[in-house]
Amino acid sequence: MVAWTTDDLKKRGVESARLDADLIVAQVLRLDRVRVLLAGERELTDDELTRIRALVKRRRSFEPIAYLRGEREFYGHRFLVDARVLVPRPDTETLVEVALERLRGRDLGGRVLDLCTGSGCVAVSLKLERKTLTVDAVDLSEGAVAVARDNAQRLGAVWNVRIAVGDLFAPLGRPRALYDLVTANPPYIAASEIPTLPPDVRDHEPRLALDGGDDGLELVRRILAEAPRWIRAGGTLAMEIGAGQADETRALFEKAGFLDVRAAKDYGGIERVVSGLTSS
Repeated sequence: MVAWTTDDLKKRGVESARLDADLIVAQVLRLDRVRVLLAGERELTDDELTRIRALVKRRRSFEPIAYLRGEREFYGHRFLVDARVLVPRPDTETLVEVALERLRGRDLGGRVLDLCTGSGCVAVSLKLERKTLTVDAVDLSEGAVAVARDNAQRLGAVWNVRIAVGDLFAPLGRPRALYDLVTANPPYIAASEIPTLPPDVRDHEPRLALDGGDDGLELVRRILAEAPRWIRAGGTLAMEIGAGQADETRALFEKAGFLDVRAAKDYGGIERVVSGLTSS
């Protein structure tokens, strides 16, 4: 069945056909990919065949494999994902790494806010890495917030974690207790570039999580305009950005008064996260 699925997906232009075939069969058989490889072409039941074919049909339309499987691994944990949220990328693990580094010395009892939280992968990962943090997370999408809450519950990250629906800082009311760290993975793709994206992304992932306005930096500018009054002196703002946006984003951070502005590279060597400190 793996061979048939691979050939079928290849004919339809799916570049990762063999990997996807392994993962689809593994999903239905409830095995990991290695065991599927070792099992070979064993005889399948009618029910198994039916479920495999249903998933193959969905993948033919380039629906992301993470949606077919209902989960995606991120920072060592399996997060539930579906069409309500962006699929977590390995590149976003850079945001977690930068956040943890910038939090050093403030993480015991520190307060964190994660904007545009989506599946909650950043907020929940930070909480799992630093148990004593108080974490707030916000997303404009009610569906995304539902997924993030499910992930927090499933992964045991509900103590001192609040996930709210709303536009950036709006659900928080007015600044009271300030944050040691604000993270964000905002939509950062220019609207004109969305039609050129791979069909997995363009046709299936939520546009709300992709469209960053005319130049991709609309939300970045909004966050920078509001963030300083929410972050305590010497605290950090860290944001994921798109390829080629680092120089302009650094300039925007500095214009907003942030100090020690840095850009961190992702696993592919692209400057992916810009961070800076508020003045003391």
